[in-house]
Amino acid sequence: MARGGPKLHHSRRQELGRSFQDGGEHYDRVRPGYPADSADWLVPAGARDAADLGAGTGKYTALLVERGLATVAVDPSLDMLAQLRRSLPGVTAVEGTAEHTGLPAAAFDLVTVAQAWHWCDPLAASAEAARILRPHGVLGLVWNQLDTSVPWVHRLSRIMHAGDVHKPDFRPTVGPEFTGLESHLTRWEDPVSTGDLVELAKSRSYYLRAGEATRAKVLGNLDWYLHEHLGHSDGELLTLPYLTQSWRATRT
Repeated sequence: MARGGPKLHHSRRQELGRSFQDGGEHYDRVRPGYPADSADWLVPAGARDAADLGAGTGKYTALLVERGLATVAVDPSLDMLAQLRRSLPGVTAVEGTAEHTGLPAAAFDLVTVAQAWHWCDPLAASAEAARILRPHGVLGLVWNQLDTSVPWVHRLSRIMHAGDVHKPDFRPTVGPEFTGLESHLTRWEDPVSTGDLVELAKSRSYYLRAGEATRAKVLGNLDWYLHEHLGHSDGELLTLPYLTQSWRATRT
């Protein structure tokens, strides 16, 4: 059972998830990628075929392709998929959800869901992943999150309303079709400017769904925090600490 993750009612999950339907180019430009270490740990030996569900603009998809996997990317947003096709023209990209991929049964050695499992119904998505995986295939779940053990980053996450920061005891929910859930942690830093951090805040579901008054408050607080409280100059480059949590489980 999940502990320490975002607690969203199903209707609220759908509402927030729809905030990513547009803006694929902006999302691709401002959101960080993923460390290679995550995919090195996640991809099982001998894997040939992968399905990346909730692929968005293809940031994790690219790591699978780099490792020689024939990869199908699935996402409900046509705007995100359009950006993915521009970035990764050799990848098959199809509209669908983690709960209803439309992909053939027993066709993949690996199914990944990066930065999207919290938007899914985990039991329905587990059942669908098990359907399209071959026997003993691997389900991989990945999250990038700000390293809030660093005090200035913790306050930044609160100003940005980065609600996907997990508590230390977080463990994702997966269905009974999977066993042997284990995790891997990667610490890394992303070089960003203060302007990049503003754009990152604008890519968050909280900001995208907010009204103009709330958006103005978020941006005002962020400007004060970065430029007055922390004393960074406009456009100054700094390193933003991240944690990448990778989880894998095997189809029973």
